[in-house]
Amino acid sequence: MCFALQDVDIVKVPGWRPEVCCVGEMERLHWVQHRVRQLLVVDPGQGWYASPAAALPNKSSTEAHSLPHRGSGKRRKVLARHGPHQQDYKATSKSFKSNAIRTTKYSLLTFIPMNLFQQFHRIANLYFLFLVLLNWVPVVEAFQKEITMIPLLVVLTVIAFKDALEDYRRYRFDKKINKNVVQVFCGKQKAYIQQCWQDVHVGDFVRLSCNEIIPADMLLLYSSDPRGLCYIETANLDGETNLKQRQLVTDLPAQQGSELTPESFDCRIECENPNDDLSRFRGYMEHPSGVRVGLHNSNLLLRSCTIRNTETVVGIVVYAGHETKAMMNNSGPRYKRSRLEKRLNTDVLWCVLLLIIMCLTAAIGHGLWLNNLKDPVFQIEGETSPALAGFYVFWTMIIVLQVLIPISLYVSIEIVKLGQIYFIHNDIALYNQQLDSRIQCRALNITEDLGHIQYLFSDKTGTLTENKMVFRRCSIYGVEYPHEENGRRLEVYEAEQSESAARSVTLRSGCSGRSLSCARSSVSLHTLTAEQEEEEEEQLSNHSRTRTSAFCSRVAKEVIPDPELVRKLNCLSSVDGGSSAPPCSLELTHITDFFLALAICNSVVVSSPSQPRHEVPEARTPLKSLEEIKLMFQPFSFSPFSPLSALSPPQARGSPRGFTSRLFARAKNTTTQREEPGQESNLESSKLQPEVDSCCRAEGGAAGQTGEDMEEPKPGPDWSRQAAAEGLSRQTDSEEEELLYEAESPDEAALVHAAQAYRCSLRGRCAQSLLVELPGLGSLSVQLLHILPFDSDRKRMSVVVRHPLSGRVMVYTKGADSVIMDLTHTGKGTEGEQEICSHIKEQTQKHLDSYARDGLRTLCITKKVVTEEEYSLWLKEHLVAESSIENREELLLESAQRLESNLTLLGTTGIVDRLQEQVPETIEAMQGAGIKVWVLTGDKKETAINIAYACKLLRPNDKLLTASCPSKDSCAAYLEELRLALPSAEDSTTVTDGEQSSSSVLVIEGQTLAWALQEDLRSLFLELSCRCRAVLCCRSTPLQKSQVVRLVRDQLGVMTLAVGDGANDVSMIQAADVGIGISGQEGMQAVMSSDFAVSRFKHLGKLLLVHGHWCYSRLANMTLYFIYKNVMFVNLLFWYQFFCGFSGSVMTNSWVLILFNLLFTSVPPLIYGVLDRDTPAHTLLARPALYQASHTSKVYVSYMFWFTVLDAFYQSLVCFFMPYFALSGSDVGLLSFGSPINASALLIILLHQVIESHTLTWIHCLVLVLSAGSYFGFVLVFSLLCVSCSPPTNPTGVDTLHMAQPIFYLICALTTVTALLPRLFLRAVHNTIHSSAGLRSDHTDNLYSEEYHRRMQRWNQSQSRVNRLPVSSQNPGLEPDIA
Repeated sequence: MCFALQDVDIVKVPGWRPEVCCVGEMERLHWVQHRVRQLLVVDPGQGWYASPAAALPNKSSTEAHSLPHRGSGKRRKVLARHGPHQQDYKATSKSFKSNAIRTTKYSLLTFIPMNLFQQFHRIANLYFLFLVLLNWVPVVEAFQKEITMIPLLVVLTVIAFKDALEDYRRYRFDKKINKNVVQVFCGKQKAYIQQCWQDVHVGDFVRLSCNEIIPADMLLLYSSDPRGLCYIETANLDGETNLKQRQLVTDLPAQQGSELTPESFDCRIECENPNDDLSRFRGYMEHPSGVRVGLHNSNLLLRSCTIRNTETVVGIVVYAGHETKAMMNNSGPRYKRSRLEKRLNTDVLWCVLLLIIMCLTAAIGHGLWLNNLKDPVFQIEGETSPALAGFYVFWTMIIVLQVLIPISLYVSIEIVKLGQIYFIHNDIALYNQQLDSRIQCRALNITEDLGHIQYLFSDKTGTLTENKMVFRRCSIYGVEYPHEENGRRLEVYEAEQSESAARSVTLRSGCSGRSLSCARSSVSLHTLTAEQEEEEEEQLSNHSRTRTSAFCSRVAKEVIPDPELVRKLNCLSSVDGGSSAPPCSLELTHITDFFLALAICNSVVVSSPSQPRHEVPEARTPLKSLEEIKLMFQPFSFSPFSPLSALSPPQARGSPRGFTSRLFARAKNTTTQREEPGQESNLESSKLQPEVDSCCRAEGGAAGQTGEDMEEPKPGPDWSRQAAAEGLSRQTDSEEEELLYEAESPDEAALVHAAQAYRCSLRGRCAQSLLVELPGLGSLSVQLLHILPFDSDRKRMSVVVRHPLSGRVMVYTKGADSVIMDLTHTGKGTEGEQEICSHIKEQTQKHLDSYARDGLRTLCITKKVVTEEEYSLWLKEHLVAESSIENREELLLESAQRLESNLTLLGTTGIVDRLQEQVPETIEAMQGAGIKVWVLTGDKKETAINIAYACKLLRPNDKLLTASCPSKDSCAAYLEELRLALPSAEDSTTVTDGEQSSSSVLVIEGQTLAWALQEDLRSLFLELSCRCRAVLCCRSTPLQKSQVVRLVRDQLGVMTLAVGDGANDVSMIQAADVGIGISGQEGMQAVMSSDFAVSRFKHLGKLLLVHGHWCYSRLANMTLYFIYKNVMFVNLLFWYQFFCGFSGSVMTNSWVLILFNLLFTSVPPLIYGVLDRDTPAHTLLARPALYQASHTSKVYVSYMFWFTVLDAFYQSLVCFFMPYFALSGSDVGLLSFGSPINASALLIILLHQVIESHTLTWIHCLVLVLSAGSYFGFVLVFSLLCVSCSPPTNPTGVDTLHMAQPIFYLICALTTVTALLPRLFLRAVHNTIHSSAGLRSDHTDNLYSEEYHRRMQRWNQSQSRVNRLPVSSQNPGLEPDIA
């Protein structure tokens, strides 16, 4: 079944020449299979894009109608604003938002109504409003109507003022952003003019220059780069400082290197609706001819990113303003409810119940009092029944006793948490000077949860380790190359770094010189990291001529080659077609392909210090022709298991020794390294190795006889360096500049630098080709056909290239050994070939296990030769997948899996990732604090175990329980066996002391973990985990990480914390009660999803053990104190009801009653909650067990709540009845009776806080004095000036008269002492029996100080004679003998 040419759909893919895809019967069948699969699984209404095959004009009407489409409202059509389709643009752009952003909540007109509306969503404000309205009812009125409104007005005014300030700051920021200027095409002037960002609309053409920030999401339609590339920095978006490469939309009309003419742009763009997925963009551009070009994420320039190293770009806006991906990801602070807040809600309900009981008591008492009243002395018109009067008194008492419900406590807690966050944010111990980074508190209301963590889930790479990868060793063709000199170099570097730990360099992006080819200065909002190394200090001083790059440090770049591997590579210079043995040629083929794969199987962006990324020199072939290259490397173009005898005679004679000698002589310094006959290789013995060695030695000797003035280097410490410089023909011309690599991950950077050490350098990159320099061959252009990027499902990355020498299609793949080893073939040729392949795989697996035991990160490197027929068939299916918009990810995954099969194993790499500083001490402190630490990593088991030992998660005497099962049934049986083997006494879901807990540690691998997390096995897995001291989950996926966290959190009901640094840790961080992101080497995805963000793992120690302990202790004690204060004062009014017929009267004026809690006693609890320290910081860090002790001390539990309420009842009884009995029989009036009660209550409440405070500073004393002074000052002024301020009472002269009498102060003193004496006695007894850790620490510090002082005195006395010796030329280095 064939189609004519007019029935052919031309499919355009970015980075490809247009291919004519004749949709034959097989292609149509392939498309139908996918559509049927989609219709069976997905709701037909969910998709509105058809496959490119569906766009064929000759589709039948039945087929066309069967394809599901969404309406026009479900997708976005974009036309040029000033293009030929003006009418269509006006119709389609009505619903599009402008580019102006507005993050403010209010305007001048809407501020008051909207702010009030939002504030009355809070239960506290509704409660106050209810009391105000209730007091306006005449029959239940308790105070003056105006006085009752004061608390509500104060709260509303303060919060409104705070909201206004915040909104004004947002307004100023929005105005600054909206007023930024950019060049936008104007249809009237037919030119680009300066316009503000807010005036940009969808469909506008925007022209940007280097270092300009992108104002909206737009498609890249023109780039000054001749290859159609554009580089952007996404630091403002995701925190990643390495550059990203974006690609021009292909096959635009009149695209001849000249700038686009917007008025003639008549293409139509159709894309998906605005969404927050930064890594996905789907759509197509339809030309007037009907040809559709697929649009993908590589064509989209995102708002807030910065143009780098590209002089000019032009794009058309597709999303503007709040519809851009950056704005849709702007989520602001996270809101979570802490456990203390949940506990407080329960106590508030108890307070409500207590208030109802007290009001019912008053109502019943008033009814009984009226019923029993005989011959009243006053007459009331319209007397009510006792029952109705009691009903009225119930509501009156609700108003009088309103303070009993601590609604204002919620506002106080918010203020206290802001103060706590301020001190956490400004803690110098949590500041990273090297990165110029502080801790970020993104969740503002769970600070106290930091003090209750029971389980800590941590990622490994980048969290426990530096995530600064350095190439350590490798294995090729089953032979290990240990790189011992490279290992010694790393040891020296670590020693140097530890000595210079105090020295740091802060390198800001403003002076990084990142875009030196541009005329404008760099403007960036983020800082870049810098290593503590000499050349980066030179970069700081000479940034005008050098430039930094991500993951590019001295220790990563200066890889010292292995001498044996250098010797074998030197065999390339003496390959003789007549004498080469198949094993040697096969091994050299593997070695060459191995380093070529390291150089090109990545997404690294290449530049030089003085050149931008789009000006890397073109290929300079130092040979006469490409035919000579092919002739020399003819042995490498055959199948890996084809014998040399199968080659034709011309091919066998195509590499004469004279030619290869001339080839390598082209370099400036060329020598051939020979190994002495008696020298033994330190490599692992192999049955293939003797033949290889003899072959290489024979060839090396032959080459050595033809060299001119060649001197054989002597073996020594610098032998490998000399071999790297001479044997590999490294060019050392002074004019050649060092290359800079911008990698998306440290693994890629480390491997590229390793390949460069062996003179296989990646020198340039564009969309269709790579520039690679091979040993002795110079720069060659490698045609890049496809890149199959890494993803967490495949766990590998592949590149499809056309080999520069043989012209064959090659697939180079690197990835995790857990998946790569299963994709390699065992040989399909002769028995000898299968034996060789099996031997390589077996030896490589041994080396993988050895690397993992040494704590190295491993990657397997493979290749695959694809025939032209296989590639053509795969290409057709892959083009369909790439051009599809619906289910594109699934189709691309299937396409990659078809290509990545039957791979040839080349070797493996071992990369070292050092632990961060103080990680072992931090984990040891966590375990000492009773926190169970779990490590969830994607690394293999041996690597995880090695790192666990290094960071002291595992101890030497721990018993490892390894769960790696082949099936679910065996997994269930093994977990049950382990559960029965462990003592049942350890079966506890509570956190115990780290030193006394089980010494068993569970290590479980990915597939076994997947079975253990299933519904029928999760309880068994959880029970087994609880009996272990720690758990290591290896080979775990991001989904499994989050499932583990949720399982522990929900089933055990414990407080969990998750910490990670990468995008693969986001789900785990969001699943935990507290999520912490590490702002490390993998961008800001984890930070943006976290509650707190730190720069180093060691900061968790002080964050949890100190600030977490303090925050919980402060808030718990402040909450109890707040409840005590309210209950104590309210009970004074309640006791008075027994003497006034439960009428709702009070013995004080209304102003004092309202301001007592609102002003006089409101500030001391806030200071108490922000500044109190029950234990010094150094003590908490030195004794982690105190963190666990705070869990068991029961600071804020049920019985402590009721104990506080009973204490408040007692103190209120003393405070009321002591003045009552002291003044009984006198002629004092109502206000005169209440004056000493109010003064005593104030003193009792303030001094109660002094007793409970663990820290007293001048701030505490000042606040306490001001609180007491404000009360006495107010009542004195009120008594002197107020005559009719508090009807029906007249307080004039009452307080001034009483305060002039000594009995007033005597009553206050006796009342205060009597009320506080039990509390003071209990506190003294408790401190005596259970002395605080702070007192013990102070005592210990004093002992240590005295001992140190005595030792120093003895040392000074012993050295007095030595110090008197003259220093002369005979003893210039005289030092005291400490012994």
